Amino acid sequence: MTYEGEVRQGATRPVDLYAELFGRQSAALEVVTTGRLSPVGARPPVDRYLSQLWRRRHFLWAEARAKVSSGTRETLLGQLWLVIKPMLDGVAYFLIFGKVLGSAVGIPNFLGYLIVGIFLFQFTSQTVARAAKSISDGRNLIRAFSFPRASLPISVVLRGVLNLIPTLGAMFVLILVLPEEEHWTPAAALFPAVLALQFIFVTGLGLLLARAAAAIPDLNQLISVAMRFWLYGSAVFFSIDRFEAYPWVVGAMEANPMYMVLDAARDTLLYGTVPALSTWAGLSAWAFGTLVVGFFVFWQAEESYGRV
Repeated sequence: MTYEGEVRQGATRPVDLYAELFGRQSAALEVVTTGRLSPVGARPPVDRYLSQLWRRRHFLWAEARAKVSSGTRETLLGQLWLVIKPMLDGVAYFLIFGKVLGSAVGIPNFLGYLIVGIFLFQFTSQTVARAAKSISDGRNLIRAFSFPRASLPISVVLRGVLNLIPTLGAMFVLILVLPEEEHWTPAAALFPAVLALQFIFVTGLGLLLARAAAAIPDLNQLISVAMRFWLYGSAVFFSIDRFEAYPWVVGAMEANPMYMVLDAARDTLLYGTVPALSTWAGLSAWAFGTLVVGFFVFWQAEESYGRV
């Protein structure tokens, strides 16, 4: 006879019946502990977080390549704009600052000086600005999937590196065919080291600004203005020597990491000299210091991304 029948016949009280039934079922149940469970979207420890990023390295690289190929698909010239845009900017700066304002005075190979400055600075400014928007642009992805959120700004940096490759090729060609011909020396072999430090610095700054812009979206509107001030403070199209009467200005510019990048790049490519040890030390401190600070600041807010 079923338990339901026993209740109808008054064979036993419902309370006793449910207690007996629960006792029988609980004997067949396994004890489930929550010790190995973790909240969805919770911030993992640093070592596990880095391991998750490393396991996704192939995906990040493939995703960056896909976005590079699709980013200029709707234009007639396609990826040629990666080279044409900085060249047009270089022509504009050369006419305005080199010819009209006389910034070329006292700068050997001003055209090469200008090209190196514009091409490398634009990589930094454009990549950092896009990385700052990566969290807001990827909000739907964050809400749909569980993955280390640092993947988003890192993917932007990888995309910037891929975009820079044809730009560097054009930069090398222009340096070699300019009227003021340059003959590269063994010092040019140090240029990849300068680029590597620049990439590390940009990654750290991208993580830092992505965290800040995720908390205060209005910062995205101010970043473009800040980049313009940074451009003028990095001696892209003039020499730092014109401020020698103002030592504090010279000191501030020499402490600027992008000035260090451009100064070291010009030394290796244009002037055949090895950058000073102080330049290497300062640029390395900026690069690795910014990467460590940017990573930890970004990681601290891992649980907050995509909630708003």
